[in-house]
Amino acid sequence: MTVFGEGMRGRSVFVTGAYGMLGAWLVRALLDRGAAVTVLRRDRVRASMLTLDGLEDRCAVVEGDLTAPGLLERAIGEHECDTVLHLAAQTIVGVANRSPLGTFETNVRGTWMLMEACRAQGVERVVVAASDKAYGAQPALPYREDMPLRPTFPYDVSKACTDLIARSYWSTYGMPVAVTRLANVYGGGDLNRSRLLPEAVAAVLRGRAPVIRSDGSPERDFLYAEDAADAYLAICDALDADAGRPGAPVARGEAFNAGGDAPHSVREVIGTVLRVAGVDLPPDVRGAGVPSGEIDRQYVDSTKLRTATGWAPRVGLEEGIGRTLAWYRAHPDAVAV
Repeated sequence: MTVFGEGMRGRSVFVTGAYGMLGAWLVRALLDRGAAVTVLRRDRVRASMLTLDGLEDRCAVVEGDLTAPGLLERAIGEHECDTVLHLAAQTIVGVANRSPLGTFETNVRGTWMLMEACRAQGVERVVVAASDKAYGAQPALPYREDMPLRPTFPYDVSKACTDLIARSYWSTYGMPVAVTRLANVYGGGDLNRSRLLPEAVAAVLRGRAPVIRSDGSPERDFLYAEDAADAYLAICDALDADAGRPGAPVARGEAFNAGGDAPHSVREVIGTVLRVAGVDLPPDVRGAGVPSGEIDRQYVDSTKLRTATGWAPRVGLEEGIGRTLAWYRAHPDAVAV
């Protein structure tokens, strides 16, 4: 089995968004591979402590907001970071629809401020989180990296901007940067109940019916968090390979999809949660059709990343939901958040 990110041993890595669910899994993977990790913490809240789950003591912590003038350059410079993994973002579609300015401030301004800090400090490799949402509604599926970005809603537009800004730093300045366009990432540590899986898992563990906010027909691609962390590490490996080995896969300036390779309807996902949890509860369907501001069907083709690095998802939906349920059972405080 390929282990990605073995070259991270001894590297100094700055992670934004480390207190989010995927960020925490990525920090764990980096520490396991012997990297020195610096994380950015905006708010000292109980939920964030649950997410990092004791890893914070093994990291250097920089306090402050992503958009604070001078903060990022100081953090990267003082901690001598040679690698930056940028995951910090406002990620909730409903929040973006209600308050687009805050979303644009974090997702767009935060990205160019980070890229400028990386350029000023001569960072050797940068991986930036865009999203499959940047594709918008497409006439054909699955999403492939050569498709034009066609976002229409505020969150989707903000992630398309993130994507384009980051890659422009390769074209213009030669910065070794790549972009991820991940499917819906799930796993232990996601405390945001507006998302389907943490809400469904919390619901069944508390003995109530999981809520479906649509008619159950929308389809999404789901990627287990450890597979998503591996995708980041595989891209880091490819950025290194670009620099040192003739004929190596080209990663610099590129965008890479990563997903579970198959769409699943909301009803199917809820049914899997109930079956794996051993619970017999009918879901609480509160919607009709597709919620406003969302796209009805989305899934990605991960062939480009697979070809370039050998990465492939290892955890299927049923196993991933089982692991997620186990995490929340082991962390009862997270169910109550």
